Amino acid sequence: MSSSNHFLHFFFTTLSLTLNFYSSSSQQLQNNISSFSFSNSPWRPTQNQILLSPNSIFAAGFLPLPNSPSLYTFSVWYHNISSNDVVWSANHLSPVSAAASLLISSSGELRLVNYSSVNNGRNLWPSRPFGSVNGSGLSLFPTGNLVYGNFQSFSIPTDTILPNQEINETMLVSKSGKFMFNSRQLFFIGRNDSYWTNLGNLTFISLDSLGVMVYGDINSRYYSSDFGVEKLRRLSLDDDGNLRLYSYDMGSNRWVVGWQAIFQLCLIHGTCGENSVCIYDASNLSTSCVCPPGYRQGVENSCELRIPIRDLGRSKFLKLDFVNFTGGLNQSDIKTSNFSTCEAQCLAKPNCLGFMFKYDGSNYCVLQLERMVDGYWSPGTETAMFLRVDESETDMSNFTGMTNLMETVCRVRISLPLPPQESKTTTRNIAIICTLFAAELLSGVYFFWMFVNKYIKYRDMARTFGLEFMPAGGPKRFSYAELKDATNNFSDPIGKGGFGVVYMGKLSDGRVVAVKSLKNITGDDTDFWAEVTIIARMHHLNLVRLWGFCAEKGSRILVYEYVSNGSLDEFLFQTESLETDQEMTPTLGPKNKPILDWDIRYRIALGVARAIAYLHEECLEWVLHCDIKPENILIGDDFCPKVSDFGLAKLKKKEDMISVSRMRGTPGYMAPEWTRPQQITSKADVYSYGLVLLEIVSGSRNFKQLDSKVESDQWFFPRWAFDKVFEEMNVEDILDCRIKQSYDSRAHFDMINRMVKTAMWCLQNRPEMRPSMGKVAKMLEGTIEITEPKKPTIFYLDD
Repeated sequence: MSSSNHFLHFFFTTLSLTLNFYSSSSQQLQNNISSFSFSNSPWRPTQNQILLSPNSIFAAGFLPLPNSPSLYTFSVWYHNISSNDVVWSANHLSPVSAAASLLISSSGELRLVNYSSVNNGRNLWPSRPFGSVNGSGLSLFPTGNLVYGNFQSFSIPTDTILPNQEINETMLVSKSGKFMFNSRQLFFIGRNDSYWTNLGNLTFISLDSLGVMVYGDINSRYYSSDFGVEKLRRLSLDDDGNLRLYSYDMGSNRWVVGWQAIFQLCLIHGTCGENSVCIYDASNLSTSCVCPPGYRQGVENSCELRIPIRDLGRSKFLKLDFVNFTGGLNQSDIKTSNFSTCEAQCLAKPNCLGFMFKYDGSNYCVLQLERMVDGYWSPGTETAMFLRVDESETDMSNFTGMTNLMETVCRVRISLPLPPQESKTTTRNIAIICTLFAAELLSGVYFFWMFVNKYIKYRDMARTFGLEFMPAGGPKRFSYAELKDATNNFSDPIGKGGFGVVYMGKLSDGRVVAVKSLKNITGDDTDFWAEVTIIARMHHLNLVRLWGFCAEKGSRILVYEYVSNGSLDEFLFQTESLETDQEMTPTLGPKNKPILDWDIRYRIALGVARAIAYLHEECLEWVLHCDIKPENILIGDDFCPKVSDFGLAKLKKKEDMISVSRMRGTPGYMAPEWTRPQQITSKADVYSYGLVLLEIVSGSRNFKQLDSKVESDQWFFPRWAFDKVFEEMNVEDILDCRIKQSYDSRAHFDMINRMVKTAMWCLQNRPEMRPSMGKVAKMLEGTIEITEPKKPTIFYLDD
């Protein structure tokens, strides 16, 4: 063979191998199509083909299941973000194999069958869509809506709602198939019971890309924590049963939760099995299911009795503090006269598994018949659960509260050896007696030294407070070592105020608490314990609960319940303002807190007023707060306000309460009488509340100048607000600019007018002209008529 022939043979061989390589590579590349029509039919999972939206945000096609790659669903998902972010599926309950086909029949029907035959097989598409054979075919819109003829995926969502998709009267089902959302309520499908209802049982209407969810009417809205920024968003019913609004963070490349229906995850029905108790860990937002005492682990997170009750007459009850079972055949309050009657009614019923009781004097008694489901532990509940077990059960309850008596007696038993039976000489007897006396003396000194060193905290406690007389219902005394361990050596501060620094902690029993280390406290230990006991006896829905205290090593520490949403100032005061000549652009508050709407602000104002009225008028001992400000108003998971730092004013002198640096040229949150040599009364709290009420309406600090036309040394926020509302008749000038656009004069005028008028009466310069806090609450409720207030003044400013 010549050299030229060798060269041609080598060239064609190389060309053939190159074409084969590119041919095989092109088969592995994904084929993107903009429409699926009759000419493309059939479409099989093995074709590696996707239908792409015009903006390339969404993709549709056959998607393998994460746990079963050989099975497929025809789904819509976010393209180039994560194939697991599925927003819609045609056959999520009936996955198909690799032999399945999506095709358009000759009559124009879109069909999804589980094998390649055209004439056989059930159509797995959720409806029977028909279109024109020569039409546009199956298309994916930029909004994520999959459309073919008379069919669109937005009309039959699976578990996700996208922006601009109508929510009204639609139904979502979680991928696990356990939970359902009908646009108003969340249901546990297994028992068809509701565990969350939207405010007013109103229907969700729409979601937009700015993070606003509208329900009921256009004035009722939920806001995402990153509201105002256009992002990829989705509203999904997750497999844990919670409804969450997600937004995609391009910086961290992950989905971030901006709103969720339920904060306490244990309130979701079906989280744990029958007889099981759900425990919510607020520090890492997780739940765990545990069996109560007397029970053992069963199947599917359920629990069963360790020892069956064979003789109903020989049974007893184990007490579980802070445990509540919300499911059962009988959840009615039978209103017994006392605890013994409630217990007797349960013993009289063979199918009674236990009962719930409250020690608050309300005679609350609920029997658990046949079954116990949806149990959870939470320090926020005042209920104690009593489980019925066999008399031979030896398990002890590990769900205990803080009402147990503390043992302060350490028993030391010293036994002396018997003297020898035979004693022959006097010298020997004397030696034995002296030896025994010396041994007894040394032993007594040794044991006394051990007692003092090991139980010094109990000795100090008994000497300082006389704990042998301490009532069983008093606050728990914590040791300094306990609180140091709970707060990780006081390393996680979450707040700071006039009375000290607040740290987040976690007790040994799993409860998350707020630990306040007090400073500059006057009085001895006896006075401190007396005041703490009074504070612990104050129980109100809108007051932070005090669980215990510590007075050791020169430290004065209070242990409160932990309120996870932070203080009111974090919701009210925006970090920056973007203002133009035309409008105010809404911004987020600090720490990405959601912006409060008018109804929630009114509920917070009314709740705080009722709490202060309780301190002034309903407590057995009159309590003056002396430090009312947004930082001392905490917000619960359901936006229920809780006033903190009450009852501490007696522990500080009047001159210590005045801080000129905080006043910033105005009285700040303090009434004018604080700077005068006159007695401080409850009307000082009324004045401080009036300033907070104006801040709730305006979303701005009272000492921040809002009008550049007023000289800075003449600025007085209440007087400026009075002029705007009652002289210029322009209430919108003082409203929070972030939600001013949602103000409707027909729906909100009466509510805001009552809030402003009430604030003006509270801010009168003379204490006797201000109403009591009880009357303030009634003025806000609208139960009494509010007369026209006088213009507020301050002692160094003229009218």
